[in-house]
Amino acid sequence: MTEPDEIAVVGAGLAGCLLACFLARRGYPVALYERRPDPRTGRVERGRSINLALSERGLDALRRIDLDKQVMADALPMRGRMVHPVTGEPEFQPYSVTGDRAINSISRGALNNALLDAATALPRVRVAFDHRLVGLDPATGAMTFETPQGTVAASASVVLGTDGAGSAVRGQLLGHGLLTESLDFLDYGYKELTVPPRDGDFALDPAALHIWPRGTSMMIALPNPDRSFTCTLFWPTHGTESFASLGSPAAIVRHFAQHYPDVVPLAPDLVDDYQHNPVGVLGTVRCDPWQVGGTVGLLGDAAHAIVPFYGQGANCAFEDVVALDGCLDECGDDWSAALPLFQRRRQPDAEAIARMALANFVEMRDRVASPVFRARKRVEHALERALPGRYVSQYELVSFSTTPYAQVRRRVRRQYQVVGAVAAGAVAALAGAAVAIGRGGRR
Repeated sequence: MTEPDEIAVVGAGLAGCLLACFLARRGYPVALYERRPDPRTGRVERGRSINLALSERGLDALRRIDLDKQVMADALPMRGRMVHPVTGEPEFQPYSVTGDRAINSISRGALNNALLDAATALPRVRVAFDHRLVGLDPATGAMTFETPQGTVAASASVVLGTDGAGSAVRGQLLGHGLLTESLDFLDYGYKELTVPPRDGDFALDPAALHIWPRGTSMMIALPNPDRSFTCTLFWPTHGTESFASLGSPAAIVRHFAQHYPDVVPLAPDLVDDYQHNPVGVLGTVRCDPWQVGGTVGLLGDAAHAIVPFYGQGANCAFEDVVALDGCLDECGDDWSAALPLFQRRRQPDAEAIARMALANFVEMRDRVASPVFRARKRVEHALERALPGRYVSQYELVSFSTTPYAQVRRRVRRQYQVVGAVAAGAVAALAGAAVAIGRGGRR
């Protein structure tokens, strides 16, 4: 048997490291290129963590390379949302009808390091850090990288871009006129704050994802193994309630005391974090095609970045890797057939979760604190108990199953239609009964 040609994976983030593990398991030699220094030895950039909410789709991928138990050892399960009003006590809203299903808070950096360790432990994987892609010939697989030592040339039979929303691989294909892209940015950004441990323990309930919904803005907080919380502000980028509107320490403290009063005593570094942590951008990336000639392909955020409000960015990227692995199985490792098949299979799902993530931003920001929303959730859970397996909420299907995202949207629409029809029928029956009783009374 001849040795297969080397596969280049550009981007050693979450998806790239996982993909390297899957490809090496298939017998491919893999060259993993990363523009950053080795993250296991470098300094983490301040205010850029955005904890991950790892759920079933991501866990399914990790199980396939026997990494799930190691990763979950440091994960903190969150079984619902804890909604913090401006005044009054927080309210817990369970994610599942049984109350026992959870999404898992995990450090993006810790997960990346675990995957990188797993990839570099494989004899068929080599990693080149400080390699920034600056040139790519899609026809030949020839690549050019800038490194601290100068320009480096490389080549591969297949080049796979897993290098995030600002993908250099996608940029090269765009420069060659081989794809189109759209970048839809929200008029919102994000900034991270920290709530440290209090008296050696968590300052907030660690079994929940905490939300401070404020209509046009919100804050969330996820627990960390060191008993701190990473808080993320999602605020407008312009206007009187934007990041730029708070200039002085006094203004920062005054704003938080008014809108997030329970946070102020828990965050001693609030002003320093706010003034020095950067503001990140939020947006949706779409492009077409995801592959060129069966030799260059895009996965994860490089192909379809989404906003983080469903906690599915990493989970979706991991599912991409599983889907590509399945396409290679079906196509007998014929990349020219597998990459187009992968796009046909996954593109509808990527679009579905992109739309659901945007809709969930509105739900988290505006609706979770409303009595109507809470009543709807109670009805939804009642239907799940009454019709087990037949009525399942959108959140459960997205977070606690591997049902394709596009299929989730179709199923949820059908469920709403059926429930609406039943409700309309019940109203009609009651109205008919009332009319009959009225006629009987007039006889």
